[in-house]
Amino acid sequence: MRIRVSFVIFALALLSLPLAAQRGGRGNAAAAPSPPHDPHDLTGIWNLAGGTDLSLSRTPPPLTPEGQRKFDLNKPSYGRELGSADAAAHPEEHISRRRGVPPALGNDPIGDCNPLGWPRLLFFGRPVEIVQLPDRVVQFWEWTHVWRTIWTDGRQLPKDPDLRWYGYSVGRWEGDTFVVETVGVDDRTWVDHFGDVHSDEMHLTERWRRLDRDNMEVTMVMDDPKFYTRPWTGEKKMWRLQPKREIREEFCAPIDEQSFNQRTRNPAGGLNKK
Repeated sequence: MRIRVSFVIFALALLSLPLAAQRGGRGNAAAAPSPPHDPHDLTGIWNLAGGTDLSLSRTPPPLTPEGQRKFDLNKPSYGRELGSADAAAHPEEHISRRRGVPPALGNDPIGDCNPLGWPRLLFFGRPVEIVQLPDRVVQFWEWTHVWRTIWTDGRQLPKDPDLRWYGYSVGRWEGDTFVVETVGVDDRTWVDHFGDVHSDEMHLTERWRRLDRDNMEVTMVMDDPKFYTRPWTGEKKMWRLQPKREIREEFCAPIDEQSFNQRTRNPAGGLNKK
């Protein structure tokens, strides 16, 4: 049995790109070309395409002893149930995918409405609106209505930044690819729903590339020698433009979460209502 955290309630829908074709007098016409777009303009509302894995990749690199100690403390409620026959039947999967516990027995920070952090917010399956300004790119995320600032005015990453939930980011263009570097992410956050870890020394490099008007790919490399023996190269994430969508208000409100815990989560985990 797969266990899911209570707040992950939407399945990501696989969106298909329709082909425009016209039937002429002499047969089918060729598909219409993709509408023009500026590859250096990422403006718009985007959402993860269906089937995207909700982590950097399914197989993290080996942990250092310090990273392993931190990893073992996390008790996620996502993935195959810890100790179940289902988990035992898939030894090829990384242990992070086979250690799920009931939410009431887990310690996922978001269970108490703490910020997701970065890069976990990117994997949460909610849309983002990207706005480009002369000196920065701003990402407005639907989940918890947070924004992320990526400075493009030429400044360098800070050497010893104060830790932030979403870190400190600078960006630059390399050809048609927007390259973002992020440091200073609070190490109390998880990398993903599976409780994978990062340290306060994590350095994340993202590459955002608009393929055509409606599709964008994002790749990431996480360098964290304090917790991992080698950089973690992520799988490609595909994003789709949502021209008719708007960013809705979606919060994790403690007053709602507490009620849900008492009515549903705690009883499901075998805990008494308070």
